Amino acid sequence: MSMDTPDDEWGGFAERSANDPNAPSPVRRQKQHFHGHRDRLRQRFMDGGETALADYEILEMILFHTIRQRDTKPIAKALLQRFGSLAAVFAASSKRLCEIPNVGEKTAIDLKLIAAASGRMLKREVSGREVLSSWSQLIDYCTATMAHESIETFRILFLDKKNILIADEVQQTGTVDHTPVYPREVVRRALELSATAIILVHNHPSGDPTPSRADIEMTKTVIDSARPLNITVHDHIIIGRSGHASMKGLQLI
Repeated sequence: MSMDTPDDEWGGFAERSANDPNAPSPVRRQKQHFHGHRDRLRQRFMDGGETALADYEILEMILFHTIRQRDTKPIAKALLQRFGSLAAVFAASSKRLCEIPNVGEKTAIDLKLIAAASGRMLKREVSGREVLSSWSQLIDYCTATMAHESIETFRILFLDKKNILIADEVQQTGTVDHTPVYPREVVRRALELSATAIILVHNHPSGDPTPSRADIEMTKTVIDSARPLNITVHDHIIIGRSGHASMKGLQLI
């Protein structure tokens, strides 16, 4: 595991300038460079908002707070190069984040905290609301929580008779291309929660949200199991990095 930059990193610059007391201090020049650059980025953000900054600059600013004495631009760019996008950086595990040079446990934890806060805010947008009228917020939440998972995850959104979300549960996790789903367990859990409708959601780690034949057949089996108990399956949403697919929208169910 790589370590976060120690606060005494400037000592190396001081040591190199010790033999020439009349020379301008490289420590001071380096500090001025870092502080000036960081101040300019902050001002651009204050003046223009997030659209004024590239993804690596937003990540660079976040890293200011945990990597204080090092240029965070190459670290931000290395993170984006490894994981592919800003969303994927926040979705990466702490272990994988720490594989990046100069990213230590403290930095990884801070990135994961931001991801957790974002997920909770998105979930609050749909919790306690009529889900079918908050569809875009629902998709945003599912995308944020599932699009960049490295294995398939199957979750169920349980709704009451007014289609208000009463529970959001991960029922199964699987491999990179398969998740076992047991229709009887899906229906049993819906009955336990007194849910009258459900929305099925799972991700495709490949990035392509196109439903497979197995996805379609499994969904129809769940629908057939739920129908006699007056439980409606509103949709089965598949989340991928390139977007999402709605089986209802595709007229597959």
